[in-house]
Amino acid sequence: MSEAQRILVTGGGSGLGAAIVRRLTAAGHDVDFTYRSSVDAAAALVEAMRIAHPDRQVRAHALDLADTAALDAFCEAMEGEGFHGLVHNAGQSYDVLAAMMAQDRAEAAMQVNFWSLTRLAKALVRGMIRARSGRIVAIGSVAALRANPGNAAYAATKGALVAYCRTLAIETAKRGVTVNVIAPGFIDTGMMAPYAAHRDGMERQIPAGRFARPEEVAALAAFLMGQEASYITGAVLPVDGGLTAMMGVHRT
Repeated sequence: MSEAQRILVTGGGSGLGAAIVRRLTAAGHDVDFTYRSSVDAAAALVEAMRIAHPDRQVRAHALDLADTAALDAFCEAMEGEGFHGLVHNAGQSYDVLAAMMAQDRAEAAMQVNFWSLTRLAKALVRGMIRARSGRIVAIGSVAALRANPGNAAYAATKGALVAYCRTLAIETAKRGVTVNVIAPGFIDTGMMAPYAAHRDGMERQIPAGRFARPEEVAALAAFLMGQEASYITGAVLPVDGGLTAMMGVHRT
């Protein structure tokens, strides 16, 4: 591209977020990303991108999306920066049966997974509208599309994210802004480490027979940031190896 477009990625220090940062940088974008606790990983990622793509600018920002005052200050600082895109990847899990849900923990997950997206989008989308060009991609989850025991709180955060993004998509479509949701299934990152003992059984239930690689999800995020995706908006795109296409009842 003739001029680098600047994109903000939340939760970009490790895992899927880091894969998205790498893919966007390789595609020719300048990338800012936030991280909460992965200080060393974030610094290493910035250095790796500097070496691999010396003509691109990659910046890391320490930010806890659960801290609303810090988030407000960050958004105020970024509002006039002219971002072309936002990828809301940061997420917080909370697994508990619905009848046992603690409201404070559910609200904390909602703040990180959903409310922080609305605050960031509010800060950045007006600049996109003025430029008549912009891309917003939110990382959702198949948990919002198919029920699973213990996922009530987390699924609710991702369901809210889907509803919000669809509405924002139709409100901004005529101004050249697209808003889409990627709904991954199980991704082979450190977040799945607690389930390592159950991995074989989980993979047997996925039609593709395996977890996704982070790069496979990152590739779709990068595509949605590009000009070729300018007519895709308001979509929820599963990247789940066929999981949500399956009825879920197996013959034995």
